Amino acid sequence: MKIEFLSNSSYTPSDIATSSARTCYTSKGIVSPKDSSNWNRKEQLLIDLFKSGHHTTLQHSYITMMISGISRHLIWRLLHSHSFYNSEQVSQRYAKMSIEYTYIPKSGNSKEWKEFYNRKFSQYLQLIELLNEPIAKVLPKFRKRDSIKKAQEIARYVLPQGTTAYLYHTTNILTILRYIAVAPSIPEATEEAKEFANILANGLIQLDPSLKPLVESAKSEVVEFPDIDISKYRDRGIVFDVVGDLDFEIGNNYGGVMRNSQMVFDEGIIGGFSSYLKLSLSADAQNQRHRRTLSIRPALEKIFSEEFYIPPIFEEVPKAKEIYISSIEDSYHFFNQQREKIGFSEAVYSLPNSHLIEIVEKNDWSSFHHKAQMRLCFNAQEEIYHLIYKQVQTLREMKIRGAEKLLPPCGVRKELGIFPICPEGGRFCGVKVWKLPFSEYRREI
Repeated sequence: MKIEFLSNSSYTPSDIATSSARTCYTSKGIVSPKDSSNWNRKEQLLIDLFKSGHHTTLQHSYITMMISGISRHLIWRLLHSHSFYNSEQVSQRYAKMSIEYTYIPKSGNSKEWKEFYNRKFSQYLQLIELLNEPIAKVLPKFRKRDSIKKAQEIARYVLPQGTTAYLYHTTNILTILRYIAVAPSIPEATEEAKEFANILANGLIQLDPSLKPLVESAKSEVVEFPDIDISKYRDRGIVFDVVGDLDFEIGNNYGGVMRNSQMVFDEGIIGGFSSYLKLSLSADAQNQRHRRTLSIRPALEKIFSEEFYIPPIFEEVPKAKEIYISSIEDSYHFFNQQREKIGFSEAVYSLPNSHLIEIVEKNDWSSFHHKAQMRLCFNAQEEIYHLIYKQVQTLREMKIRGAEKLLPPCGVRKELGIFPICPEGGRFCGVKVWKLPFSEYRREI
């Protein structure tokens, strides 16, 4: 694993943190970071602020990191399981994956894991080849060149959680300290998480030696991963605990590409609903990107069952379905072997992207309106599209006022008279969805 900090500031995070704190208590104007750089009380003030819980001063400095060699599972479990980050990572939907980007647990047998990854990537490539032509047949003429990417999107379900990624990841100093504190407590990929935390800790201290006491404090923090009983939510359904409705104006703040509804709040933030969802690890990785949708994700060992998602396209391509199911069954077989040898936490890297998990999420109406737009678009990943469609369909069946306003971007923009109706440009899906009743939305892939 490699983490490179990108820093273009001439001031250290501790300079900025202490200067922002001093600014609160002076009548002489803003205290510049340069005024704290060599201030003799800087480090003492920094420690006092940290220990007393005045952590907003640590949120002025953001670090952009270039991370490579990190597993998809650790990204899902740690980096993207909260709201305080931004990431751009290599897409398994649009970039062809390569076997060189895999993680082998240190406690695992390297030969066994390499053979396992070889099988998975061989099956991945077979599926791409088998799916390419059937997918091309259902795409409009101007999108047929995209068939290979759609095939990759489907084939990626057989790839294991140990597939690694490279990404840009940006967050503030406080969140980085929380990563360091939380890493040892996460239930899967724990050893990798500790390695990640150590690299972060060393990187922070190298960037700004004044942060060392804060890093040491984060390392000594006692963190407990929540013990979540997901079973009590299973009968609640895909929509429950509904508060209020969408009986508020859906104007340009919701239809424009800037999504200003996420800043100019209205009644949409007051109500909302909760959902119990069963979805694949791959779909939840997409789901996490909606950072105002808060979710609980239990330790996988507590909810483990050999259940997996089968994309509908496989019903049209029996040979591909046979390879797909065989690949998933092989992954579970290997997982169970490794679980006995090295434990669940490390064996988790062999679980397929298609493995089904259970989560409970909470949406406010305003945030869900944005989420529904993004995921009801026919360009959205197919599995999460169907999940959001089911949520919206249920809200309509429950006769929640305003539920009919939950539409893809083209539907919202048509209602508001915003042009172009489809904001996707050359990525237009080929279907004039804005002309269809919601009940007639159909996706073949």
